[in-house]
Amino acid sequence: METQVQDKTQLVDEIIEVIVKEGMVDPDKVKPDATIESLDLKSIDIVMILTAIEDKFDVYIPMDGSFQDAKDVQGLIDAIALHIQKEKAKETKASA
Repeated sequence: METQVQDKTQLVDEIIEVIVKEGMVDPDKVKPDATIESLDLKSIDIVMILTAIEDKFDVYIPMDGSFQDAKDVQGLIDAIALHIQKEKAKETKASA
């Protein structure tokens, strides 16, 4: 199922929804400055979140690089959002 990415705010909200659902995290704790450790997210949780995001947005997300370097929620969201936007831009160019 492909979700159209309309703007970054919507994209961020959708990424947070996936983090809450897949990471089984209290939505009130998912704040930009919350650390990955404070959310008690383990490596397997991050993998599950990234896999769910791949499915939701129909993009491939490598399991290394900026995603693994993220120390807080904002860093993780920024890395994921940037990657999705780049992938969608490539798709748009390829189909034009």
